[in-house]
Amino acid sequence: MKVTEHIAKASGKTQFSFEILPPLKGQNIQCIFDGIDPLMEFNPPFIDVTYHREEYEYKELGNGLLQKKIVKKRPGTVGICAGIQNKYNVDAIPHILCGGFTKEDTENLLIDLDFLGIDNVVALRGDAVKSEIYFKPEKDGNGYASELVKQISDLNNGKYLDADLQNTNATDFCIGVAGYPEKHMEAPSLDSDIHFLKQKIANGADYIITQMFFDNKKFFDFVSKCRKAGINVPIIPGLKPIATKKQLNLIPHRFSLELPDDLIMAVVKAKDNEAVKQIGIEWCIAQSKELVKAGIPVLHYYSMGKAENIKAIAKEVF
Repeated sequence: MKVTEHIAKASGKTQFSFEILPPLKGQNIQCIFDGIDPLMEFNPPFIDVTYHREEYEYKELGNGLLQKKIVKKRPGTVGICAGIQNKYNVDAIPHILCGGFTKEDTENLLIDLDFLGIDNVVALRGDAVKSEIYFKPEKDGNGYASELVKQISDLNNGKYLDADLQNTNATDFCIGVAGYPEKHMEAPSLDSDIHFLKQKIANGADYIITQMFFDNKKFFDFVSKCRKAGINVPIIPGLKPIATKKQLNLIPHRFSLELPDDLIMAVVKAKDNEAVKQIGIEWCIAQSKELVKAGIPVLHYYSMGKAENIKAIAKEVF
């Protein structure tokens, strides 16, 4: 079932969903199931599975030269989605990136997902690889999420890259895209970011999932700006409980967002990370309850494969 259909079927009741990471290369799918099992009592209609593109390492050779080596540390998104749908009978939603894919690669991936009966995808540009400052698309690849959305939408209309194909089958993917309540780190302003978000909707996106935020006012203001800009698709908030003192610096730097002063001071005064985890849970519960009261259709949690704190939040909210 499509995400938009899940929302319509819920008739205004807020639903619970979450996102997981593929395991590191060399591990099996059981570690994924171990992170999902404790959360199934909250009846998630769908579970997102991130995609991690290849990374580069430089191996020193005996002659003093460096050899560039491609490594893929978290493969398995498509297989994990198939496993989730088979085991739990819920919709699994793979993330699809521009980075690391040609348009032909993307089309073949979408065909595989269609064969598996996967109804939803999240289309993302993706980040630059760690060895590069700026994002660089593949040759003959999509450079922006809006272009990726257009390719998926074209396939939904039976339009393949090879125009000579006859009697083509149209796919029927529900397309999610990312939104940034505090703007994307590369955007010059929030208004310009929303301008490009609107382009993704115009190209065929059906719903938006936001980056994490810790101040609900920023989310409500973002939704208001989107509506004024003519964006009327569902907007699903992404939530993450802070869990360690280290995240106090990492999260603002990595995701280009602000943490509320009250949360910062509570974490600073916490005696250890166990106390920080509890602060993060309580803060996220308060955020969640306010969002439910506002009639938000789905709350989406970034679990990172760790169920304990997400379960503690969900028990108080759902």
